[in-house]
Formats: sequence, structure tokens, C-alpha cells
Amino acid sequence: MNYKETCEYLYGQMPMFEKQGASGYKEGLVNTLKLDDHFNHPHQNYRTIHVAGTNGKGSCAHTLAAILQMCGYKVGLYTSPHLVDFSERIRINGQPIDEDYVVDFVEKEKGFFEPLSPSFFEVVTAMAFKYFADKKVDFAVIEVGLGGRLDCTNIIFPVLSVITNIGLDHTQFLGNSLEQIAMEKAGIIKQGVPVVIGETTPETKMVFEAVAAEAKAPITFAEADKEVTACDATEKGLLYQTRDYGIIEGELAGNYQEKNTNTVLCAIRQLEKQGYMYPVICEPEQTCQNREVKIAFKNVCELTGLKGRWQKVKDAPLTICDTGHNVAGWEWLSRQLQNVPCKHMHIIFGMVEDKDIEGVMALLPKEATYYFTKSNNKRSASENVLCLYAQNFGIKGKGFPDVNSAYEAAVNAADEKDFVFIGGSSYIVADFLKNCI
Repeated sequence: MNYKETCEYLYGQMPMFEKQGASGYKEGLVNTLKLDDHFNHPHQNYRTIHVAGTNGKGSCAHTLAAILQMCGYKVGLYTSPHLVDFSERIRINGQPIDEDYVVDFVEKEKGFFEPLSPSFFEVVTAMAFKYFADKKVDFAVIEVGLGGRLDCTNIIFPVLSVITNIGLDHTQFLGNSLEQIAMEKAGIIKQGVPVVIGETTPETKMVFEAVAAEAKAPITFAEADKEVTACDATEKGLLYQTRDYGIIEGELAGNYQEKNTNTVLCAIRQLEKQGYMYPVICEPEQTCQNREVKIAFKNVCELTGLKGRWQKVKDAPLTICDTGHNVAGWEWLSRQLQNVPCKHMHIIFGMVEDKDIEGVMALLPKEATYYFTKSNNKRSASENVLCLYAQNFGIKGKGFPDVNSAYEAAVNAADEKDFVFIGGSSYIVADFLKNCI
């Protein structure tokens, strides 16, 4: 098999939550532990940072990786889903996994893993952990796939755990209350390992405090230990005033990034306390308090390959895409959309069926023109279903069979002073980035 055929094999032969939903989700760590034992526990060969949360975990994971890179470490980064190509999921210092490695791994190891009937995510997680060991990384930043307690990334014993926030998402697997979901995500808290919590509610804070106390894990609540003191939008992103790091220019431009930045800076402080934030390439007494952190925040996309976070793809008309895909994400996005100066707003919008479509629809700006569409993903809600939902909220728009035709219609209707937004689902953004730019 070549690389393309290997990726199609992985997508088609194994249950894949991202394509199938509930039928592609395998709960528990039985297969993960068998795979880990087969590969001789590769994650034990490097330090790890574990990142969970309902929203923001991707941005936080990429930014932490960028900062560690700037300190001179060789840094693995494991995230999901990918937007354009499978190789985005597994990176070292921003470079995607070698295509030949993917092919060789599957050809050599499928005789072992096929009898296990593993999920796509179980196999790819094992591949990532082994790749990082084979390439001798110093650190790996590992993003949880879904939940935490039973996620197959949860076999690592990290030097730091990070939980960004808790929202009502994936309730069919994680529970129907914030407390239940918090308990699942708190499952990444390990004995004696510091944990940083980005945002809490009264219900979730009690859960985190109890789990951390039982594990004797030092806990930091980023909201209380506030590193970001002010935040202003600029043409290039966000400008932060911080307590300990001076002025930071953030490349990631979504308003929700203020919370993520505060979480990341609190995480860096915890790594500093453990002695990890001393640049490898500098004098031992020089910490990362200024130069490395600032460069990383300013260049996180280039350093790590991050895409789809309030990403500007065109100036006239201003065109932005964002992977926000649930109510918690849209509580931020809807406010930001309403503050974009423009003559008229055009929104290309799609969601997957198992999300809270009504909850997100209630947050959408009413004055925009909508282009409802679906991605090339079996879980996508049809454009016709979205049009019916929209009528209940006084939202006007038409349906389009794919993202390409929706974008073409929006561009033809927009003038240079208008604003075009693409989002509602990671898969809508993925199709847009693959086919439209």
C-alpha cells in the first residue's frame, strides 16, 4: 500500500468516531493496554503533558508545544481531528509524521492489531506514541481524544495535566451534567502530578478539588491565578498584558483565546517550577519568562501547523474560518461575529447530527445571510435539516449540497466590504481548507 491507500485502510477498516459517531467509539482501555504492551510502553521514553477539556484543548496543546520548541526541546504533538491530511495528527517540532512511517507501521503491525478489532483512534494513538519514541523526542504534548478517564491517551503518566474547561458536549458518552463530564475529564489527573484547570463553574470546581485531593495532585485554577490582566484585538491577532511575562502578541485571534492564553501561561509557570522551562540552548539560569514565550505565541501556527482557529484566509471580502462546533464554543463565536465591522455578513454553516444544533442555532446572528451545507462526513446533518431548524429561529438562508458550492455562492453574493465566515463543525472547515483555498 502507498500512503493514500494506507490512510484509506485506517479510515475504512476500523471503527472511527469522527466518521461514524457512537458506533465508532470504543470505551475502555483494553485494546490500548494490549497495544502499549506490544510496543513496550513507548510513552515512557519521554516526558508528556496531557491536555483535556471541552473547548480550547487544541489551541492550548499547540501553544504549549510551540513554547517548548522555542526552549530548544524536540517536541511531539498529538492532536485530533485533522483538517486536511492525516499526518497533521502526529507532529514533531511542527513537522507532520513521515508518510513512509505511516505505511511501514501499518504494514508491519496490522497482523498484530487486526485481531483486536481496535478503533481508528486506538491504533493511531499507538502509532503516535511509538513514533515519538523512535524519533527520540524530549517532550510530547498529548491532546485527549474524547473525555479523559477512558480515553486511550490516558495511559501516560505526564509531568503536567491541563483541563481547559467543561461544557455539555458528547453527553451520550460523558454524562448529561457538568459534574458528570467534569468527573470523566478529571480522570486524567494522576497521583502527585500538578494539574492546571482553565475555567470552572461551582459544580465542576468541586469535582476537580475532590479528585485532585484524593490523588494528592497540586491543583492550580487559572481563573484565580490570573496571568492575563488585559487583552485587546489588533489587526494581527490579540495583544495581552500579563502579570509575569510582559506584553505578549498572540497570533491566534479568536476572543476565546484570552482564556486559553491564561491557561497556557499558568501551565508554563507549573513547568517552570519543575525546572523544565530553562532553554536548552541558553544559560542554565535563564528562564523562559520573556523571549521564548513571546516568540511562541506570536508564531504558533508556523511552529506547530495549527489551522482553523479564527483563521483569516482572505482580506476582501474578509473571510474567516473557525472550528468551534458546540454551544460552549459558539457562546464566544457569536459575540465575536457580531463585533466584526462589515457591510453584510455571509455565514457558511454546517454541523454534525449528534451536536446540540438547536442550542447553537439560538446563538447565531440573525442579520446574516446563511448558506447551510454539509461536509463529506457521514455524521453531518443535511442542509435541508439545518434549513428547517433555522426557520424556528428566524434565520434566513438556503441549502447547498457541499461546502464548495456554498462558498462559491457566498463569494458571488458578497462585495469587498462584506464578511464571510465558515464554521459550525471541524469537518466543514476541513472541507473548506481542502477544496476552496
